[in-house]
Formats: sequence, C-alpha cells, structure tokens
Amino acid sequence: MRTLISVFAVLALLSCSNNSSTEQKDDITKQRNLEGDELIKKGNYLVITGHCNDCHSPKVMSAMGPRVDSTSLLSGHPSAIPLPPITGDPTKPGGWIYMAPDITAFVGPWGISYAANLTPDSATGIGAWSQEAFIKTLRTGKHLGMDNGRAILPPMPWEEIAQMTDEDLRALYAYLRSLPPVKNKVTEPTPPNEVMAKK
Repeated sequence: MRTLISVFAVLALLSCSNNSSTEQKDDITKQRNLEGDELIKKGNYLVITGHCNDCHSPKVMSAMGPRVDSTSLLSGHPSAIPLPPITGDPTKPGGWIYMAPDITAFVGPWGISYAANLTPDSATGIGAWSQEAFIKTLRTGKHLGMDNGRAILPPMPWEEIAQMTDEDLRALYAYLRSLPPVKNKVTEPTPPNEVMAKK
C-alpha cells in the first residue's frame, strides 16, 4: 500500500511539473498583440540583441576598430564602396570564407553576398514591402517571400530568425519601418562562377 501511495505521489508531482512547464512555454510564446511605439521598441530590442547591425549597418573606422555608422543604420552594404581584392579561390571546397572590412559583404562557396538595405527607402530598401512579404521572407529564406525568389544567402541566419513568433517578426518590421530611409542600392549577389573575375 505504501508503495502504491508513493507511486501516486510521484505521478502527481510529475503531472504538476509538466503542467508548470507547459504553462511557462505558453507564456513565452503567447501573442500579446503589441501595437505602435511598444511594438517598435520591442523591434529595436530584437535588432540590438540579434546583432543585426553587425552585418546590415555600414561602419566607420575608429581607434578601436570598426564602429556602426549611426547615420546609415541598417542600410546594407554601401554601394559606393568597392570590395577589396579577393585572394585565393573561396568557391573551391576548403577555401576561405571572407568578409569585407566593414562586415557588410561576404564571399564563400555560395558566391558573394551583400547585406541588404533594411531601411524603409521605397526604391532601395524595404519601403515597398508589405508586412506579410517581410515575414514570409524570413520564414522561407526566399527574397521578397516569393516561392520562386532567390535564396537568402549566408551568413544571414534566416533559419534561426524563422523560429521567432509572429509578434517578434511584426516588431522587427515595425522598427525597421520607423527608421529614416537611406537610399542605397545594394549590389546583387555574385554567383560562384563569377567570383574570381572580381579579383
């Protein structure tokens, strides 16, 4: 009898523990339907903690190395700055993966990728993108969220960003739309077979 009571006690504790962890998980993923400034503030927090500026913002050189250029936040690889020479052949297996000095362009087996302009400029940024297209892009890894769109290239961690909640992605979109637009037409990706011509 004592053993049976012990078994029931353990099962009851496990049940409480499972309910507690389920409730915790529900609290984390629950949509709170933030709006306006609160949504923008959350988006700013996600951009900062997600290190989006590391790749998507041009840099200025300081005594301590490259620093984010606050006048062109999240405007992508500066179209007026040419890439330094590429040494070796990064498109071959085992080749090096390189990044530009300001960390806005990358070369590797996928070719050359350039950080996109995420400001709300309607001609060169995401100003003409709907919220739905923005979210679908980050969920599918396809440019403009189109089924036949080009793949979003490394090192953009879209697979991880795709795990965010809808509210998180809405917050990112709202924050990016609140930035000053920066006119900067980022270079299209370079396919692997054309990389060595840029040497």
